[in-house]
Amino acid sequence: MKTSFKLFIFLYLLTLAANIVCAQSRHNARAGDTEGTVLTVTATRSDGKTDPIRPENLFLYENGVEQRIRNFSLDPSPSRIVLLVDNSQTLPTDLERLKAAALEFAYEIFDGDQLFVIAYDEKPEIIQEWTDSADKMSQSFTTFRKKGNPHLFDAINSALKEILIPLMPGTRKTAIVVIGDGLDRGSVSSFDQVLADLQFYNVTVYSLQLPDRTGGAYRRNMPKPGSVISQLTEGTGGLAFPFENSQEAAKAICDELRSNRYLLSYLPLNTSTYNAKRVFLMADEGISIRTKAFQPPNIK
Repeated sequence: MKTSFKLFIFLYLLTLAANIVCAQSRHNARAGDTEGTVLTVTATRSDGKTDPIRPENLFLYENGVEQRIRNFSLDPSPSRIVLLVDNSQTLPTDLERLKAAALEFAYEIFDGDQLFVIAYDEKPEIIQEWTDSADKMSQSFTTFRKKGNPHLFDAINSALKEILIPLMPGTRKTAIVVIGDGLDRGSVSSFDQVLADLQFYNVTVYSLQLPDRTGGAYRRNMPKPGSVISQLTEGTGGLAFPFENSQEAAKAICDELRSNRYLLSYLPLNTSTYNAKRVFLMADEGISIRTKAFQPPNIK
């Protein structure tokens, strides 16, 4: 890396350490966890080289404090992907396009990967349980219908706690794909807690993002739909794609999960266990890398 870039990062981290104030979480650390803290990381060599990415190529900070990376290895395990499809009444697209977008994932997943489809309005509804069959998914989509308001945060909460957490700790490669514009009207679950839970369990969020049906209107005490999508994806190390590019997005997401997903472990040093910690991960030049933005507290 160039000296000027290193200086910029150094100054950035000093500012970060001095000013960060983070929300608290109710979760406990897993007892007897000899791995330390584990992050799921997406990493690619943008220079086209095939050399393995090693811990010494990476630089990890928690609240501005550099951490010693213990291990960094490719995760070859199959993916478990939950598709959350907004089928609320006012979503600015039709059912056939929603079905087609969701079905693209059935064509792009790899051997061993599985999909779970949930449609949501006032409540989440299971459309298709775990499958790798495009035919089963296509048949199950006959139950799609548009009605009511979107309770997105409740749907994410249900997908996480009822579908994904029961797979853990044996299954690490988990993702949620939100197919919608990010609008929530009426959820009991709070956005901040949902995001903290996703980060705690290392669930990556991707999105096939539709245009904001509110036109960017101000929402009292609620994030705007576009902000919801950006915070969910960027905060968990995922990506957002335009809905109209659903075929390319499905391929990119499935390829990324299969070929570019890593596990990084470290023992936190000199950081508070009571507050959420800002995670900052960077790599040598020629390596593109993403992970979640915060590490929730280890204790109540």
